[in-house]
Amino acid sequence: MRLPPDLVARLARPQGDVVTRAQLIAVGADDAWISRQVSTGRWQRLHQGVVVVHSGPIAWRSRAWGAVLYAGEGAALSHESAAYRHEFTDRAPRVVDVVVPEGRRVAPSRGLRVHVRRDVLSASGRPRTVWPGDTVVDLVAAAGSVDDAVGWACAAARAGTNPLEIADAVARRGRFRNVALLRELVAEVTQGIESPLERRYHRDVERRHGLPRSRLQVRQVIDGLWIRADVVYVGLGVRVELDGALGHPGGRTDADTWRDNAVLLATREVTLRYRWRHVAVTPCRVAVQVVGALHRGGWRATPRPCGPGCPVVERRRVSVAL
Repeated sequence: MRLPPDLVARLARPQGDVVTRAQLIAVGADDAWISRQVSTGRWQRLHQGVVVVHSGPIAWRSRAWGAVLYAGEGAALSHESAAYRHEFTDRAPRVVDVVVPEGRRVAPSRGLRVHVRRDVLSASGRPRTVWPGDTVVDLVAAAGSVDDAVGWACAAARAGTNPLEIADAVARRGRFRNVALLRELVAEVTQGIESPLERRYHRDVERRHGLPRSRLQVRQVIDGLWIRADVVYVGLGVRVELDGALGHPGGRTDADTWRDNAVLLATREVTLRYRWRHVAVTPCRVAVQVVGALHRGGWRATPRPCGPGCPVVERRRVSVAL
């Protein structure tokens, strides 16, 4: 039996224009008729028994629904797919990640990556998606580097994920790769750190060299415009802007130059600007410059070297070349 188009639409539209063969048969469709829709190109096969009911480009939402429907009962979007749903990233993943409860077996299918969860799966929504806090745990545990792990935690914070939700997911999950790092990150994110580069600056430049504690992500109106500074040493006339691919895609812009000039004219504060290679490769040289600016602004304390050969104590004057 063939189904009227409006009935097919009612089934598929809430699922991203995707429907399973079982759902179609349950409302009276004939198996041969379903196969004919695919073979003639009216519909497209996503996975075994899962079709999208049009012939046009397949949206990511349709692929996500197709993955969850194919994986079956208890399945949910996870990892980078869940991160995309929760707006940790604006880049749709090419492969759809889904997680299923332990004991379930899902046959491999193109464009699909299946994970197995041994503990309680916390997921909801349409299509079902792992909760934000648990998504952070998944991504940090799977991260290939510390900076990748930091990047996901900071991206979740920027998207509005409550650090307490992440802490709860950490506690429920028990031991996993990078667990100590994630506990530290949760604490740092609550202090305003928004990118891996900011974390490196806070740790490798500021803390390890005994610099005064800065305020992070300071917002204020200057010259009629809202301005946000990454790092401000309040009362010392020093701001630090960090231009990194994760924290600030694209690096320095004309808007940054106008902002720096407006700050200088309105407040007489100096803006120091660093990129990844400065903070990651030469943090001691960055500290030398910051110390010089802080001393000029009235800071009278003495910084400390982070180790043998650290130039911070030896050089007090601002160095220009990095």
